[in-house]
Amino acid sequence: MAEQTKKRYITNEDLKKHNQPGDIWISIQGKVYDVSHWVKSHPGGEEAIINLAGQDVTDAFIAYHPGTAWHHLEKLHNGYHVKDHHVSEVSRDYRRLAAELSKRGLFDKKEHVTLYTLTCVGVMLAAVFYGVVACTSVWAHLISAVFLGLLWIQSAYVGHDSGHYNVATNKPCNKIIQLLSGNCLTGISIAWWKWTHNAHHIACNSLDHDPDLQHIPVFAVSAKFFKSMTSRFYGRKLTFDPLARFLVSYQHWSFYPVMCVGRINLFIQTFLLLFSNRHVPDRALNIAGILVFWTWFPLLVSFLPNWQERVVFVFVSFAVTAIQHVQFCLNHFAADVYTGPPNGNDWFEKQTAGTLDISCRSHMDWFFGGLQFQLEHHLFPRLPRCHLRGVSPVVQELCKKHNLPYRSLSWWEANVWTIRTLRNAAMQARDLTNPVVKNLLWEAVNTHG
Repeated sequence: MAEQTKKRYITNEDLKKHNQPGDIWISIQGKVYDVSHWVKSHPGGEEAIINLAGQDVTDAFIAYHPGTAWHHLEKLHNGYHVKDHHVSEVSRDYRRLAAELSKRGLFDKKEHVTLYTLTCVGVMLAAVFYGVVACTSVWAHLISAVFLGLLWIQSAYVGHDSGHYNVATNKPCNKIIQLLSGNCLTGISIAWWKWTHNAHHIACNSLDHDPDLQHIPVFAVSAKFFKSMTSRFYGRKLTFDPLARFLVSYQHWSFYPVMCVGRINLFIQTFLLLFSNRHVPDRALNIAGILVFWTWFPLLVSFLPNWQERVVFVFVSFAVTAIQHVQFCLNHFAADVYTGPPNGNDWFEKQTAGTLDISCRSHMDWFFGGLQFQLEHHLFPRLPRCHLRGVSPVVQELCKKHNLPYRSLSWWEANVWTIRTLRNAAMQARDLTNPVVKNLLWEAVNTHG
C-alpha cells in the first residue's frame, strides 16, 4: 500500500499535452516516460517517436524492441503513471502472441538466410563481372544486366533484414552487412532507408506522415493529395500544381515505366540526405559506402564496348529492379489510407488496414524476400523472414477473431487493385472543377477528352 501512495498519476488527456518537440512524453504499459531530450539519440530515428508523442506506445515498443530494451526505460521514467490506462482486447491478443513468439525463440532463430543470400549475391556479382569483362557477346552483356538487377534486389532484402534486427552475431558485424548490402552494393544508403522506413512502419499509410505514400507530383493514391497537404515527415508542402495534375492524370499508364527508372530517385534521395544538415548516424561510413558503389559500378559499365550497350545495360539492370519497386507499392497503394498522426492505441488495426499480402508458393519466398507477408512483417518487424510464413495462419485467426481485414492477393490481383487505385485518383485529378490554375499543355491534351 505504501508503494501505491508514492505513485503520481496523470490522465490520457494530460499525456496528450506533451506532444511537441522539446516536450515529449510517452507511456508504455501505463508508465510515463519523458523522452524530450533523449529522442535525438533514438536508434530508430526521432520521427518514429515524434509521430506517437503524447500517446501510449506499448504495442509499437513491443514490435520494434527486444526484451533487453526494457532495461533502458527506467532512467527515462518521470514518476508518473496513466490513471485511465486501458488496453483493448486486440492489443491484449497481440501482446500475447508477441510474447509467445519470443518464448519460442523465433526472434532469435534466423537460420542461415543471410548467409545463403549473400553467397547468391556474390556468385551473381562474379557472373556479372565475367559477363561484362570477359565476354564480347551482346547477349552475354544483357544477361549480365539482368543478373545485376537481381543481385540488387536480393542485396536490398539483406539490407532490409539487417536494418530491422541483427542478422549477424553482433552489432558491429550487423553494421558491416548493412553497409555492404546497402551502400556498397546497391548505392542506396542504409541511413536513408532507416530514416524513411521506420517512419513508414509507425505511420503506415498515413497520407501526411508516411513518406512511402508521398510521391507528388508523379503519383497520388488519394484525392486528398489534391488539396496540397503538408508532409509532416519532410516538413514541406506537397503542392498539387498543374504539373502534378497532368502527371497524376495519367499515373495508371505511367506507373510501370516510372518504376523502371525508379532507382534513380533512390540515388537522389540518398545524396540529398547524406549531404543535408540533418543528423545522420554514421554519415562518414555511409558516404564511404556510397563512394564504393560509384567506383565499381561506373567502372563495370566502362568495360562495355560502346555507349549504346552501356545505356542498354544500365536501363535493363534498373528495369529488373522495378519488380521490387512494384512489389513495395502493391503492399500498400491499394490498402486503406488516412490522414493525421498514427494512434498508439490501435496499432494492430492500423497495420491490418494499411497492408496487403501477396500469396505465392513457398519456393518463391526467396524472390519476394519474405515481404509478401507484409502484414506479418509490419506486426513483427524483428521477426526473421524465415518465420513469416509460419506465423501467417495465427495472424489470420487473430484478424478473423476481431473482424479485421486480412487481404492476401495473387501477384496479378494485387497489380489490378493497385492500377485501379491509381486510375480512380487519376480520373478525379482530371476533374477541371478542382481549383488548380490551368495551363496550355493541360488544355491541349484534354481538348478531346
